[in-house]
Parts: sequence; structure tokens; C-alpha cells
Amino acid sequence: MVIMATSCGSDGVSSETVPQLPGRVTVPPEEPPVSTSPTVPPVTATTSPPPPTLPPSPYADRLPTFDVARPPAPLQMGLPVDQTQAAHLSRIETADPVAFITIDDGYVRHPEALALIRDSGVPVTLFLISSVAAEDPKFFSDIREQADATIQAHTVTHSRLKGRSYEAQRQEICGSADQLQGLFGTRPTLFRAPGGLQDPNTLAAAHDCGMKAVFFWREAVNDGRVQFQEGTRIQRGDVVLMHFRQTFVDDYLAALQSIKDAGLTPARLEDYLP
Repeated sequence: MVIMATSCGSDGVSSETVPQLPGRVTVPPEEPPVSTSPTVPPVTATTSPPPPTLPPSPYADRLPTFDVARPPAPLQMGLPVDQTQAAHLSRIETADPVAFITIDDGYVRHPEALALIRDSGVPVTLFLISSVAAEDPKFFSDIREQADATIQAHTVTHSRLKGRSYEAQRQEICGSADQLQGLFGTRPTLFRAPGGLQDPNTLAAAHDCGMKAVFFWREAVNDGRVQFQEGTRIQRGDVVLMHFRQTFVDDYLAALQSIKDAGLTPARLEDYLP
């Protein structure tokens, strides 16, 4: 007996042909052997269907390749020890040749964003307004699951925080983290204030909401151009800001090219924090 495996995982059995004997000779059928072992049902192999093949980004030929490899074991930055406030950062102190792409808000869900981020092969951090993310959570969960992306907090309503009471800011920050956890299953540990505007109440509320750090930025990308706070090149450890906008394709490509021109490579922000 020969067991044949089929493409769908079921088992097939081939049979042997008994040669014909001379006339008037009857061959009695063989009795099947008696087994004292318990009957074991046949095992049918099952395989999960492969994930659907997604078309490449139409802008894939404009994506830069990075000559510098990401460090396999990033050295985490030590955060200031403060029992009352989250750290306020715009750059990671590191000797690694890396920079960090962060993407804010979520108002505009550009149809090319997923394929572009995925095909770039680099990590990004999304600082999302939780009420906006709730309008289309699949858009952002697809980016997180199919590209190298993490999701962090950016308030519930994108209202200005600086100058507001501690409690009002705490509601925006904790509420955002709570809602994003409900949407995506993971609670954010990093926060960005709308417009980057913060005060001591912001840092205190962020700390009490479980945020390790509140992030500003060193470079911002607008209308396909990188704007620098100092100098004309991205520096190692810099945090780069862009947004989910209609200009997403040009902004993302500009951020990548500027990082490459600086001799750096994009890295995951969370990997450099304890």
C-alpha cells in the first residue's frame, strides 16, 4: 500500500491489482489482521493559507536604500530619574548612526501610506490622536502589522495642552493611552503634545499616565521639504517629525532621503529607551 499526499492535505490510498489466476481456481479473500491496538483516526495535514500578496508601492523605485545597517543590539539611552515628571526629549543620545521617523495625527489616511512604509523596510513611530484613530482603526493596524510601525499617544482631541490644568491634561493624555490600548491592544508608553507645546503639568500628567517620555523633534517635514532647527543635516539620534497629510508620499520620501544623505539609517525609537 502506498500513501499519496495531495495538495489539500488529504490522504489517498493506491491499490494493487491482483493477477488473474488459471480457470476454476478460486482465491479466497484474505481476512484482515486483527489488531488489539486502539483505533487511531487518520491525521489530515492542514496548512494555513498564505497571506495575500500585496502590490508594491508605485513609488518603490524612489525609495532610497541605506548603506548603514541598523545596529543589531541598540544601546538604550538612560532617562533622567524623576519621580514626578516624564522626560522631555527631541534627540536620543547615541553613538549609533541612526535617526528616528515619527508620524503624527492621522487625519488624512493616504492610500499609498501602507505600501510606501512597508516597502521602505524601515521602522516608524505613529503618534496618533486617539479619537481620529478610532474613525478607521484598520488603516493604522494594517500599518502596524504589515510594516515596521509602533503606535504611541498624541491626546484624545488634539487640543493645546500648555497652560491647562494638570487634571485637564491628564484626561487628554491618559484618555488617549486608554483608547489606543482598546483599539490596538497595546498601551502607549510615549507621548507627544500637539504642536510640541508642553509645560510642567504636561510632563507630570504624562508621568502619571505611564509615559516614559514626551517627545519634541529636531527636524520637521512639510510639503516634501525637510526643515532643520539647527544646521543643514540630520544628526545622529535626531527625532524627525512628519504628519499623515495629502503630501505624505513626498514628505516620507524626503525624510528617508535626508536621513540617507546624512549617512544615517532609520531605527525604531522604542528600541533606544528603557
